[in-house]
Amino acid sequence: MTTTNPIASQRRDDEIDPPRYPMPRGCPLDPPADLARLRASAPISRVALWDGSTPWLITRYEDVRAVLADRRFSSDTEKAGYPPTSAAQLVRRRSTRSFIAMDDPEHARYRRMLISEFTVRHIAGLRPMVERVTHELLEAMAARATPADLVDAFALPLPSMVICQLLGVPYADHDFFQEHSRSLLDITTEPDEALRRNEELRGYLVELVARREAEPTDDLLGRLTERRVRTRELTRDEAASMGLLLLIAGHETTANMIGLGTLTLLRHQEQAVRMRDGEPAVVNAAVEELLRLLTVTHIGRRRVATEDVQIGGMTIRAGEGVIAANESANRDPAEFVHPDELDFDRETNHHVAFGFGVHQCLGQPLARLELQVAYPALLRRFPRLRVAVPAEELQFRNNMVVYGVHALPVAW
Repeated sequence: MTTTNPIASQRRDDEIDPPRYPMPRGCPLDPPADLARLRASAPISRVALWDGSTPWLITRYEDVRAVLADRRFSSDTEKAGYPPTSAAQLVRRRSTRSFIAMDDPEHARYRRMLISEFTVRHIAGLRPMVERVTHELLEAMAARATPADLVDAFALPLPSMVICQLLGVPYADHDFFQEHSRSLLDITTEPDEALRRNEELRGYLVELVARREAEPTDDLLGRLTERRVRTRELTRDEAASMGLLLLIAGHETTANMIGLGTLTLLRHQEQAVRMRDGEPAVVNAAVEELLRLLTVTHIGRRRVATEDVQIGGMTIRAGEGVIAANESANRDPAEFVHPDELDFDRETNHHVAFGFGVHQCLGQPLARLELQVAYPALLRRFPRLRVAVPAEELQFRNNMVVYGVHALPVAW
């Protein structure tokens, strides 16, 4: 009797006609249903990207972590076979190379320069500032007429103000960098437009670094300039590229987690009350659960194999692209009991919303702090908060690298 390896069979089938990735959603607060189907029947399978390439999609939690922990899978976007997000992203990353698109030792060299700025202890010292900004924004929001857009009034300005204060970027310029960030994270942006936006934003950061060379400041860009640029360990352009990464990632991800997380809480009123009134341990667990459930970085962690690697019984060949679907891994029933439920009482919640391995998100302590402050404060200030429009009128960020809701009209 001959047994058939289902993964091997799926490999042949998907090479003939692979599904398109990213996949369309049904419920906007859940990952695409096709991911669950693949995770159950063909956990490692080909998908088709915008450029016609067919990298491997990894959907199981165990396999996703294995890929992200294995240094034989490269993050270098310049390597042949790396699966690009879009034409715009391809052009942008060739223009300005971020250290998250590098491998060790190059990646580790740059990351070490920033680690002290994002330790749990250092970030904890920012809590009074985060609480003050949160309070001021909520009071300003209370003075508005209802309905008000939660994204515009609170979700976006909170992390923008915090990352500006941390970096030393003038918040008065927020319209400029937020507009440019949105364009750069939109997978439908034309390459020429992405290149223009990227160069303008990079030039803006280069100018800020140059000012700090003339007049030192006690902020992240100032310290980076004093300790690394003046000593010629970094060029001005390299320091600006690091600042650019932190500026975009530092406000886009958290802003969308605040908006999408609030929408989720308003649909789960019992859990919203627990978030509002809970002790710190409850709030912390609740934030982790929202991070797991929503996974706003929803287009996978992308890699390319540098040699043949066995993952989940499948051989990924050198030069083949891989997408580790953390949005699928975080809903894997083999790791999370009832993974589609919002459960603040999970005993273990080792989600991969921030990635895994050496490229795990550097700024996660800051994101956690902002969310732990933002959700309870919002719900305490507006205990009758509610969505002010029918669900079908909400527009979601399906074409963006970071998922979320474009606007969230609320009343109280």
